[in-house]
Amino acid sequence: MGKLTVRALRAVLVVVLAGTVLVQAFMVWALASGSDPEDGSLPLTPLRVITILGLVSVQVALVCVWRLVTMVRRGTVFSHAAFRYVDGVIGAIVAAALVWFAVTVINAPGQRDDPGVTVIMGGIAMAILGVALIVLVLRMLLAQAVARDVEAAQMQAELDEVI
Repeated sequence: MGKLTVRALRAVLVVVLAGTVLVQAFMVWALASGSDPEDGSLPLTPLRVITILGLVSVQVALVCVWRLVTMVRRGTVFSHAAFRYVDGVIGAIVAAALVWFAVTVINAPGQRDDPGVTVIMGGIAMAILGVALIVLVLRMLLAQAVARDVEAAQMQAELDEVI
């Protein structure tokens, strides 16, 4: 991975992380100030809490990706230490899907006239879970690469002994 690519990715990660922290701060402020409408027409408090939780899952994924990029840059990504961060990304994606399911459930009663919106939102949650499965497959490929790397190191050590 080139230096320009790493810098560009890190810049994007910093901007997104700063944006999520800013939105979380506004959400916490709105929860603390109690600025929901008096008539209760909108379930803003549950949606704000869910938004905060969703942003936490995004932040976890961002930190894990940052760590993986650091490992790629150092050439240590094909090690057992990388699994912790890949698992973090998978967990964050699953958490995001669960958060989206919660949004769908909260939104569903307001969509009785048009249930297609709820079905579409459920489909989006399934697509998010599909992304988690894709990352899981990539984790399995990483596991194979790590195993091959260990095997190659053992063969090299045996070859060095023979020579």
